[in-house]
Amino acid sequence: MNQQEMIAKVNKLLGELDKNIFGYRNVKLRVIFALLADGHVLLEGLPGLAKTLLISTLQSTLGESQWRRVQMTSDLQPSDIIGVMVYNPKTLEFEYRPGPIVGINLALIDEINRATPKNQGSLLEAMQERQVSVEGVTRKMEQLFLVLATQNPIEQEGTFPLPEAQQDRFCFKLIVDYASREDELAILDALHVHGRDAQAGIEQTITVSDVIAMRKHIIENVRVKPAAKEYIVDLVRCTRPEDPLFKKLVKNELQGKIKVGASPRAQIWLYKTAKVRAFLAGRDHVLPEDVKAVAKDILRHRIILTDEVIFDGFTTDEAINIVLNAVPVVEPKTK
Repeated sequence: MNQQEMIAKVNKLLGELDKNIFGYRNVKLRVIFALLADGHVLLEGLPGLAKTLLISTLQSTLGESQWRRVQMTSDLQPSDIIGVMVYNPKTLEFEYRPGPIVGINLALIDEINRATPKNQGSLLEAMQERQVSVEGVTRKMEQLFLVLATQNPIEQEGTFPLPEAQQDRFCFKLIVDYASREDELAILDALHVHGRDAQAGIEQTITVSDVIAMRKHIIENVRVKPAAKEYIVDLVRCTRPEDPLFKKLVKNELQGKIKVGASPRAQIWLYKTAKVRAFLAGRDHVLPEDVKAVAKDILRHRIILTDEVIFDGFTTDEAINIVLNAVPVVEPKTK
């Protein structure tokens, strides 16, 4: 399967998502980017904005895949997520009973901020190391393992905000807002998406094996030249108040507004997802526009603002825009 055939498969997948999800083009593309970059996605939005439908439709298009939904509540235990050892009276031995996230490809973690810190922490190893440890025994996750988590931004009672370390495990944080008026009219006309038969018309367009092959192709064939790498590094360093680049380029606009900047993991995801965007555009190299296109969704949950500016209504997206406008693109050196 060559690059054009791979791109055609991804476009067909996007077309299947369009059957059930009206609008939200950027959100759908970012979920596909994460799928091909081996990253996880945090979807933040009000109830009823098709976050869960998006994820279930993605699974319906993905052949050979298994998925499960975990509804997070405060009374869950880590064993309810990663599994537990159970005594078998017939064999007189303890046996491992897998949790719902083990042995699957897509895990929908619904309302993740309703889980206690203990349960949120139980996901960290699975998300980062792609394994779970129960009673000292480590078990590997599937080669394609993607966590898609949702959270409601206005819920306060009974919620536990995600700590920075947990948020940093997500490749993207996507804001799911209201659809346009035209898209909401289309939703009313599409009666099939309103009930239990929403997935009936969805076709499988891509397989787990296809995704793994595409990941390998992207890693091996899409280049990131030194100038693009320098641009990625400079973007992230410019979000850190203690960095000389911050003081040189954005001190006047952002001094006292950012408490903590983005981690090196942000640079890694900028690198990986920019390669995916270049690949889907039919190129074998990354351009600065690829990095800029994914920067906001990667940096949004990795920059911590000071309390004062949050109270004033200043947002991380505004801070990112300032950084994107300030950091120059490094031109390749000519001989």
